[in-house]
Amino acid sequence: MNRREFITLLGAAATWPLTARAQQPATPVVGFLGAESPDLWASRVRAFQQGLNEAGYAEGRNVTLEYRWAVGQNDRLPMLAADLVRRRVNVIVAPASTPAAMAAKAATATIPIVFYVGGDPIELGLVASLNRPGGNLTGVTTLASEVGPKRLELLHELLPTATVVAALVNPTSPDLGERFLRDLGAAAPRFGLRLEILQASTERELDASFATLMQLRTDGLVIANDSFFSARMEKMANSERLLANLAIRSEIVRTV
Repeated sequence: MNRREFITLLGAAATWPLTARAQQPATPVVGFLGAESPDLWASRVRAFQQGLNEAGYAEGRNVTLEYRWAVGQNDRLPMLAADLVRRRVNVIVAPASTPAAMAAKAATATIPIVFYVGGDPIELGLVASLNRPGGNLTGVTTLASEVGPKRLELLHELLPTATVVAALVNPTSPDLGERFLRDLGAAAPRFGLRLEILQASTERELDASFATLMQLRTDGLVIANDSFFSARMEKMANSERLLANLAIRSEIVRTV
């Protein structure tokens, strides 16, 4: 999804009728529910603000932006979403995070929500259908979980002699958890691969996963797209270098 498409969705959401609007301040307030950290999202926040400017909205002049950041901790999202609802924002933006979209949906049935997710929004229960979303949610999906098997195919092309591959997922992520693993598990035998599953949603679990990876001596690692992992890119890069120093051949393939 490009910036113009996202801003178009946001503008459309702002026009939805809400009885609560009578109590809203004159200047519209956009709630931004970020699953990662402001540092990681600095460039994308600037692009978001630029898109608002192109649509005629300037922060501090005719629109107010309320940012809430979970810093890779999905369990903080419900609290942050509830805080935006108490702030009585006009619309909630939940970009690039299914847990954020789910938290926003659970927090309000009236405030418009614009999401950008990697899974199937129908299967996730976010919308009733793609052409008629219904309710107070609309957005875009990349269907990233659908292309999980392509990551295995790419890894197989890079390492045709590989036999054991690990998949690292965050069990608290609803769109890239069960279905992602199911699709990977079904595809692995086609490439002659045995799939090992590693799960992490905390720092301790992440350390344990890389320790297990060293013990398994896997040929490759597929890392599911998740804000918890994105917020720890530097830590994971250091772990990858550690694996290389231990002569464990790991081709890292991340979802986009």
